[in-house]
Amino acid sequence: MNELLTQLNELLIQNKLLIEIVYFVVALLFILGLKQMSHPKTARKGIIWAGVGMAAAMGITFLYPNMGNFLLISIALVVGGGLAWWSGKRVEMTNMPQMIALYNGMGGGSAAAIGAIALLHHEAHSKALLSLAIAGGLIGSISLSASLVAWAKLDGKMNRVWRFAGQKYLNLLVLLGAIGMGVAMAVLPEPPLALTLGFFAASLAYGAMMAVPIGGADMPVVISLFNACTGLAVAFEGFALQNNAMIIAGTVVGAAGSLLTQLMAKAMNRSLGNVLFSNFGEGGGSGEAVKGSMKEAAPQDAAISLAYAAKAIVIPGYGMAVAQAQHKLWELAQLLENNGVEVKFAIHPVAGRMPGHMNVLLAEAGVPYDKILDLDEINADFASTDAVLVIGANDVVNPVARTDKSSPIYGMPILNADMAKQVLVVKRGKGVGFAGIENHLFYLDNTRMVYGDAQKVIVELINTIKSL
Repeated sequence: MNELLTQLNELLIQNKLLIEIVYFVVALLFILGLKQMSHPKTARKGIIWAGVGMAAAMGITFLYPNMGNFLLISIALVVGGGLAWWSGKRVEMTNMPQMIALYNGMGGGSAAAIGAIALLHHEAHSKALLSLAIAGGLIGSISLSASLVAWAKLDGKMNRVWRFAGQKYLNLLVLLGAIGMGVAMAVLPEPPLALTLGFFAASLAYGAMMAVPIGGADMPVVISLFNACTGLAVAFEGFALQNNAMIIAGTVVGAAGSLLTQLMAKAMNRSLGNVLFSNFGEGGGSGEAVKGSMKEAAPQDAAISLAYAAKAIVIPGYGMAVAQAQHKLWELAQLLENNGVEVKFAIHPVAGRMPGHMNVLLAEAGVPYDKILDLDEINADFASTDAVLVIGANDVVNPVARTDKSSPIYGMPILNADMAKQVLVVKRGKGVGFAGIENHLFYLDNTRMVYGDAQKVIVELINTIKSL
């Protein structure tokens, strides 16, 4: 009997060593995968590497000492993996921001669930580990409910922005209540179930209340912030469970999300506090009075201007995504290039509904990566460009960001479309952008408005150019 116990103990020790080795490899795969994702040419490979790492982490978990409920774990893996595969195959590229927000919320919810289990078995954890579980539960719950609100806003299921007097103070009160209950749970030897339920209810409520007043213009930076929160929650729960894979994965995701949040806020020339607590995107923003008038052009006239240009720059925005016009846009660009026109694509960091949204859509259409340039790379080219084609973009090309200190977007880096010889703006109507202010670019003498659905307009441009 003693010999059998000795062999079993040695096997467990070997399993733990194997688990730690696999977790180390998983950490390397996560880090290398994230590095690969930083460039469009290697992003697909990076996703595969990170996916292999996640599969290895899940697989080795079955060998973890004292692990049970293998049937439930297997069912969860099959159901969760199946739903993710099915939804990933079905989702359109234009709806990818909604899916990212939803999946990010699920990550936060998973971390919160781990924290809840730890709190229900508080006797198995030290005070320090229990405190980390509480912190992870708080942040994960906030990320879950806030991400669900972000998903609803992006998907058009929540079109309103609710704001009222004293809202910030009410939100702060709910947050302080959640923190207070968390501290009480960490201090009390046997916290009552009602306290635990109240803690998670307050945390979930705060996440939703924080996200509800944020306007659509701020969704890219908000999604990045919630992504960072999910990573932080996972890292805290990893410490609570003493699971190295969770610690490393959560830390990497949290750090990447934090850096991306800072970059997105910088691209809008706004602080994170301004994004979270201001009324930006509500509409009715102040600014200089508009001078001049909008001058309409027919698609045929716009096609002639593009066809006889030496250099042309295309600026896509969310209007292109809604119309799903990226494929026709690339067809137009190829047609222009065959006619001797040099064509480039200019991307603003906050164009679309998530970081890199426009890049992904253009890549899906087959646009080569070397033709897709960001703001810093292409802004100097506008002054020597004959024609700029703006497809559904608004605030990111508004010149008042450089000149009008009273404008809510003053100081935001913009694409210098107004400096080109001619600007052609494809737009459904005369509405304002998410900042709620008029775009002065539309009223300049060198700008012509081409009204209509982006895809239909581009088809007309293509047909006209072919007939020249």
